[in-house]
Amino acid sequence: MWNLSLTSGVVLACVAVGIGPLGLLLQPKAVGAVSEAGPPVPVLVELFTSEGCSSCPPADALLARLDATQPVAGARVIVLSEHVTYWNHLGWRDPFSLDAMTERQQKYASRFGLGEVYTPQVVVDGAAELVGSDARGLERAIAKSAASAKAELSIESVEVADGEIRFALGGRLASGSALVTVVAEDAVESSVLRGENSGRTLKHVAVVRRMETLPAGSADGRRLAMKLPGEAHGPLRLVVFGVEARSGRVMAVAEKPIPR
Repeated sequence: MWNLSLTSGVVLACVAVGIGPLGLLLQPKAVGAVSEAGPPVPVLVELFTSEGCSSCPPADALLARLDATQPVAGARVIVLSEHVTYWNHLGWRDPFSLDAMTERQQKYASRFGLGEVYTPQVVVDGAAELVGSDARGLERAIAKSAASAKAELSIESVEVADGEIRFALGGRLASGSALVTVVAEDAVESSVLRGENSGRTLKHVAVVRRMETLPAGSADGRRLAMKLPGEAHGPLRLVVFGVEARSGRVMAVAEKPIPR
């Protein structure tokens, strides 16, 4: 989980456009740049959103379409919906919002040189940010990211036992970056009673329920565990990604369904 002390400003407004750690570095190996014959390159797309924001539902829907249709050739889009907290005092408390997601977005704002945070915002592989409902811009950013080499990372032997999600990671690691694990919930919906989306039923995909960093030396087949989120009742997925500490760029990412 990110530990932040940034006190940047917050934009309490939605933005919409037309459709159009640890010290671990995953060595770039095995998963190459995009080619017609090679496997698709995994690309992480993080959406910062809120149920209190009237311009966020189109971005939520776009994220779900990206996840379901995988429209970018040569890319395997891995999505996360990260609900922030700074809309919660404006009429509706987003039941999926987490302080850690607000802090994470603030850290991105600092890296990108933004004076303020906003919703909906997407960040692609930790390297590019744009308005979350900009479908054409998002596809271009995904394609650009997929053209760069990624490190090899795999999630193996996922199981749930005694209130824990247990799994192993495969990949070659060296010092230099963070390794982050996420439990995200699918098939999530909410009937909004107040605020800008009052009266709407909103649906979300890959909602972050828990985000943690792994202990040093946690890869190469070693068994790991995360606490099962008690508040999550829908299908779950496990997402793991390696981040270059200095730039914040995602060096490797993988996902796997969590059996229930």
